[in-house]
Amino acid sequence: MQTPQVLEYLAANETASVNRLMDWLRIPSVSTDPAYREDVARAGQWCADRLEAAGFEVQIMPTGTADSPGHPVILASTPGDAAYEGPHVLFYGHYDVQPAEPLELWDSPPYEPVIRPAEGGVGERVVARGACDDKGQVASFLEAMFAWKEVTGKTAGGAKMTVLIEGEEESGSANLEKFVQEEKARLSECDVCLISDTGMLGRGKPAITYGVRGLAYTEITLHGPDQDLHSGLWGGRAPNPVNELSKVLAQLWDENRRVTIPGFYDDVRPIGDDEREQWKNLGVDPVAALKGIGLGPDGDVGEAGYSSVEREWGRPTCDINGIYGGYMGAGAKTVIAAKATAKVSFRLVADQKPETVAPAFFKWLEERTPPGCRWEMTDMGCGHPATTPTDSPTLRAAVEALKEASGVDAALIKSGGSIPIAGLLKEQLGLDTIFMGFGLEDDRVHSPNEKFELDCFRLGMNSHAALIEKLWAIKQQPA
Repeated sequence: MQTPQVLEYLAANETASVNRLMDWLRIPSVSTDPAYREDVARAGQWCADRLEAAGFEVQIMPTGTADSPGHPVILASTPGDAAYEGPHVLFYGHYDVQPAEPLELWDSPPYEPVIRPAEGGVGERVVARGACDDKGQVASFLEAMFAWKEVTGKTAGGAKMTVLIEGEEESGSANLEKFVQEEKARLSECDVCLISDTGMLGRGKPAITYGVRGLAYTEITLHGPDQDLHSGLWGGRAPNPVNELSKVLAQLWDENRRVTIPGFYDDVRPIGDDEREQWKNLGVDPVAALKGIGLGPDGDVGEAGYSSVEREWGRPTCDINGIYGGYMGAGAKTVIAAKATAKVSFRLVADQKPETVAPAFFKWLEERTPPGCRWEMTDMGCGHPATTPTDSPTLRAAVEALKEASGVDAALIKSGGSIPIAGLLKEQLGLDTIFMGFGLEDDRVHSPNEKFELDCFRLGMNSHAALIEKLWAIKQQPA
């Protein structure tokens, strides 16, 4: 194989790679806002052009319906060499970004990427919306594939690969499940999924994420009177939905911060002793992490009996993500609101099913309906948890690729976040997912001044490039 020459090519052409990333970041591909529809399409086309330059056969595939069009999926593939016996890899990423607001908190315009010194003046970083999530990480893959094509003349170095880059991840991937179902025959030819949309343990500490949590997201509204009421005339005489909703939600956790919904923990896969010991030896500093978000050591709170890492990676949680009702403007208005609303989400771990958690929550609410009130409950979507066996040959290949690119052994970690595509691919196609991500905890993902270290971009390019040779070394078992 010609991995050394490919790595040399990437090093010699790094400036061009960074400039291409900057061009992509200038496109404000905000999928959730219809005002950016044309920009989202431009960003998808940019991605398709880069895949074509790397030798892939590319399709820009519409989603949604005529009445409710979605954003395109970029689907590309290469059949691989006849001699290739390794796994057919499905690479997934997304080209859309979160809204940049509040704009006044950015040090520079969010869609005018700039290069600034990195932390401590060591290296540089690119600052822009989407720099890390997910354009920077996807671009590291695109550049590696381009380098293999330039050096060898072979797409993906002769490996068999399919690429799926969607444009709706940041707005809930509303059309992705339907797309996967429609393309099931084609996607089922893949053996494993590779995603670069996660992070490392820290600077110089590469990691492979082998599991992510699932998500059940709900919106609930408690209705009381059919109109807002004068609190002086009706306070103490009629139910106040804001008061009552607060009292109900406060019952979601017991004194040990465990969720009180019956059956919530029934399907939870326990954390193994070996896994617990491995996580303990990673040297994660919870106090330093809390300090980074403005909290002291006493902010380390959660389910009793588990460390902060165990609670994030291996235990389910429930959180109120928003609660509102009544008068929210400046000054005073003495009103009893006609209704109050909350958004409540559940992060789920291996073997839990979001399609059972949300109904169980709704039943729990019904059993606690305040007198004179009624519920309106909406299941706003879900994502299944996904865990890949750590003895997976492709996962081990990714670990070896990271070691070759960085010179450091990669840690095996889990993530408390959710990436719905992983659970979807497991449920629909039986595919495990390997997360080979290059983000850092301080990349300010979804926040003003999002950034991506150029050292991380470089590691991403080199790791994806090194992975090709590792894939060739795997002898895939016949189906």
